[in-house]
Amino acid sequence: MTQRKKRVLFQSDFSLAKTGFGRNAKAVLSYLYALDEYEILHFCGGLNKNHSSLCQTPWKSIGTLPDDPREVQRLEQDPQVARLASYGAYELDNVIKEFKPDVYFAVQDIWGVDFAAQKDWFQHTNSVIWTTLDSLPLLETSLKIAPIVKNYWIWSDFATKEFHNKGYDHVTTMHGAVEDKFFRRLPDEARDSIRDANGIAKDDFIIGFVFRNQLRKSVPNLIEGFSLFKKNNKEAKNSKLLLHTHFAEGWNIQNLAKEYGVSMDDILTTYICQKCKSYEVKNFKGENLACENCGDKNSLVTTNISVGVSEDQLNQVYNLMDVYCHPFTSGGQEFPIQEAKLAELITLVTNYSCGEELCSDGSGSLALDWSEYREHNTEFRKASTNPDSISEQIQKVFSMDKQEKRNLEKQSRAWALENYSIRSIGLKIKDFIDSCDYINESVYDQGENKNPDAEIDESLEDNDWLKSLYNNILDRRITEEDLGFLYWKREMHNGKSREEIENYFRQEASKRDYEIEDYLDDEGKDGRILFVMPKSATDVFISTSLFESIKENYKGCNLYVATDREYFEILDANPNVHKLIPYDPSLDNIFSLEGNGEGEGYFKVVYAPHFYTQRISCYQHNGKDVVDFNTRA
Repeated sequence: MTQRKKRVLFQSDFSLAKTGFGRNAKAVLSYLYALDEYEILHFCGGLNKNHSSLCQTPWKSIGTLPDDPREVQRLEQDPQVARLASYGAYELDNVIKEFKPDVYFAVQDIWGVDFAAQKDWFQHTNSVIWTTLDSLPLLETSLKIAPIVKNYWIWSDFATKEFHNKGYDHVTTMHGAVEDKFFRRLPDEARDSIRDANGIAKDDFIIGFVFRNQLRKSVPNLIEGFSLFKKNNKEAKNSKLLLHTHFAEGWNIQNLAKEYGVSMDDILTTYICQKCKSYEVKNFKGENLACENCGDKNSLVTTNISVGVSEDQLNQVYNLMDVYCHPFTSGGQEFPIQEAKLAELITLVTNYSCGEELCSDGSGSLALDWSEYREHNTEFRKASTNPDSISEQIQKVFSMDKQEKRNLEKQSRAWALENYSIRSIGLKIKDFIDSCDYINESVYDQGENKNPDAEIDESLEDNDWLKSLYNNILDRRITEEDLGFLYWKREMHNGKSREEIENYFRQEASKRDYEIEDYLDDEGKDGRILFVMPKSATDVFISTSLFESIKENYKGCNLYVATDREYFEILDANPNVHKLIPYDPSLDNIFSLEGNGEGEGYFKVVYAPHFYTQRISCYQHNGKDVVDFNTRA
């Protein structure tokens, strides 16, 4: 008998997001999907469950947030709860229970995945925490979970070594994966052609930096170092900085250039057209400029995480550079450094955090010196890159013998391929998955024995009382760090009574445990109409007077009715009703049921009159409305 494919759940940023975690997800999942050996589900941070963008991936992708705006609004009442929900804490148990993964990867900053390690099922599954840590001392939460995380992967050796110093020898380094097929050195003719297309002279010496304009990217240090380099080298008059970033956030690059005596004529940036997606590299002249390619008058903006260049275009930008310089205060891996190496560029990197590894022997990097400072509040040790060191290392590359420079550039690519390419990282991940046993699915049975009528000991203290609701009513074991526990503690602090909270738990225990497809026949979406009326007996009975008219208006369609089970007997013998569906609040989402964006939906039309009769009294219309249906009373 052929064994089923292993199920792999990958929780991280959406694979098309222009973030480090998103790019790693795209590389890893593309690699695994191409093998056709696993069933993959990508649990995507920050997106609604059925967001329209999620259908763009060949593997199944779902978002971490509910589709119902009311649920999202409730979560957003507490910033901490909203943040954790965005990472996946709100829906994780439901996804785990439904998908039943054999292998689970939680790939995010430590505060975006540490809650997973607290789950009952985590210890009994093939679970991986794959995270970035960029500063010393290590975050307390990362140390707290170390004893209970069997497969604890860190993106750089910098943090791994500190874990080992603390006695956690099982922690290992697993670099984020880079899709190396996109990044390479282009032939000299192509490089010259790209320069010509962007008005850059062949003899201009271009120092590049690809970064999000965040405070941890040491832009002032770079501009000062560039200024020193030009002042100390009269032959460097044709030198320019290429800052591939968004000028509308973070550092005020124009003010910094003025402060350090750098002309804005010597600073280039990458523009992307929001309309036609073409790019230009030129001096910064503001945002929302006219695009020369498509003619749109205000669509050109500096590249950013919302509107960015493609990988092929980014590779062309790297090929405009003569050297790559990446000064920073700290970083988990810094993808642009590996991309620059793959494009055969010598990289100048701050020798701290992940930079220690990126400046190691044979890496094709020149180390940038730094001095320590402490970050306010966190007390993290951070690096302030020395502008004199930036100037000296730029000068070293500028004056380097041509053959020596090419040898170092080739070394840079070879080192990146060996240590960061998807061919290298993907194989390690495949080997790990293949080494894992198929999971005993019973470990995910938590919640199978919900009991909405469970007795609760009201004499318990608040914390124990809350945990007893989860345990006895929802059949879930939680800790006091669980998102739900934190949410209800806040609600109690804000005055919500025990009775209200207990009633909510009992309602949750009574919610549907079925898929809507289980109740549908094969007539297709356009052959179905849904009428939703949860209660009461009177409203359900009165609703039957509309059914014949609905059937006449939608000839050939079957009428489905959703109501509470206790009212089924009122409708069982109704000749106009094709099938009954147990009511659940999720059936209030008309957009999902009828189809929204890329979601196809289930019904041609959904009627939900209970919104007007049971939720909001807005059906009177001052007596001026027209009749929608003829009743058959």
